[in-house]
Amino acid sequence: MTDKPTVSVLGTGIMGAAMARNLCRAGLQVRVWNRTREKAEPLAADGARVAGSPAEAVEGSDVVLTMLYDGNTVLDVLREAAPALRPGTVWAQCTTVGTDLVADLAAFAREHGLVFYDAPVLGTRRPAEDGLLTVLAAGPEVGRETVEPVFAAVGAKTMWTGTDGGAGSASRLKLVTNSWVLAATAAAGEVLALSQALGVDPQGFFDLIEGGPLDMGYLRAKAALVLDGRLSPASFAVATAEKDARLIVQAGERGGVRLDVAAATAERLARAAAQGHADEDMAAAYFASFDDGQQDGTPGRRPPAST
Repeated sequence: MTDKPTVSVLGTGIMGAAMARNLCRAGLQVRVWNRTREKAEPLAADGARVAGSPAEAVEGSDVVLTMLYDGNTVLDVLREAAPALRPGTVWAQCTTVGTDLVADLAAFAREHGLVFYDAPVLGTRRPAEDGLLTVLAAGPEVGRETVEPVFAAVGAKTMWTGTDGGAGSASRLKLVTNSWVLAATAAAGEVLALSQALGVDPQGFFDLIEGGPLDMGYLRAKAALVLDGRLSPASFAVATAEKDARLIVQAGERGGVRLDVAAATAERLARAAAQGHADEDMAAAYFASFDDGQQDGTPGRRPPAST
């Protein structure tokens, strides 16, 4: 084993492609696979080998990194890869899967002799492209020397939350963090919608809170995407955010708590997706405040102008 393992990245969407590109830049040998091959093909120019199947991608790899839509998709893809998985291969599971499926993923790893790391990441498109993600990781100390170069290539920081990946401590922390991110995003959209309804220039609101405890860089960043019409390409898409919001609600129910804000945010995101904004940045949940959800020039249906 060298200090630069061969890494297979399964899933080359917004996050996976950026992570694979940074692995290539770090000098690692990288194989990539995506169900829609066209999304993986551009990575060949960065030095990655594009595989035609999950099994082809993982054959002979030291580390398998999964960055797919959800936990069920991860299981389906790993089952396809199973014939080519070697016992002792490290599996860095970076998809946000919630809490219920982590144990199933860990059981799959044990069945196939894989070293399992529960390793969701914090960050969106730009931090992923810049290699500045935060990796939340749980897994055995034996094997970390193999996976740490991978985490170092895709992130600026790795936060270890435990030694048992199957316990899901990293995924649980990710859901807590995402609950705050989604609530803040929904609140930003509602501030703009209410400004529109009341005829208030949103810049007056930003001037009012500037520099005080109510000010927040994230609020300004998400509001700017709406105000400036920069919702595509998405940093984190509406459809994926809805999936995460529902995972948060489910986790709360399992723990015996009612998460009204998360539940309302999930419905708000679903409404925006149904209105045609599924692939736009999650800030597009703003449009769910209006019946038609369109930025079509109709009074009350477009983002308020920023001065």
